[in-house]
Amino acid sequence: MTEKVKKSGGTGFPACVPEDEVSINYRNLPHWRVLGSTYFITFRIKKGILNDYERRIVLDSVKHCHNKRYWVTATVIMPDHVHLLLQLKSCSLSKILQGIKGFSARKINRARDTKGALWLDESYDRIVRDHDEYLEKWNYIRNNAVTAGLCQAPAEYEFLWEPKAYEED
Repeated sequence: MTEKVKKSGGTGFPACVPEDEVSINYRNLPHWRVLGSTYFITFRIKKGILNDYERRIVLDSVKHCHNKRYWVTATVIMPDHVHLLLQLKSCSLSKILQGIKGFSARKINRARDTKGALWLDESYDRIVRDHDEYLEKWNYIRNNAVTAGLCQAPAEYEFLWEPKAYEED
C-alpha cells in the first residue's frame, strides 16, 4: 500500500519538504521516500551466514553504483546482515536495494549452486534527520564488527568500506 503524505509536518518531519516529494510505503514497516535524503539501511540474510567470499560479493555490489546512483558514507557487510549509510542521487531507494540485493543474491546463489531468495524481502530504512544522527549511524556502522567480536578495531575489518570524498568508486 502506498500513501502520499497529506499534510507536511504531520509527524514533525519533514515539514520543509513539499508534499509531492514525499511518499510513505507500508509493509511491515513504514518506508519514507525523499530523493536526496541520507538513509541508514539494514537488510538481513534469510538464513545462514555469508562467508568471506560472499561478503566480498555484497561489498562489490554496494560499490558498483557508488557515486553514480548514490553516495555511500559507510557500509559494513556482516555475516548475516548489511548496514549502509548512503545518500540518494538519481534513483529511488527501492531500486538501489533491488540492485544490490538482486545482483549479490544471483552471484552468491550461483557460487553456492542454490536457488531462491537469499535476503529477507523487507529492509529497515530511516531517513537521517540531522548531523548528530548522521554521526551516530556512521559510528554504529564503523564499530559493528568490533562490537560483534570480529575484529579489535574498525580498520581491521575487511568488509567495512568508507569511501573518501575524492574516491570515484
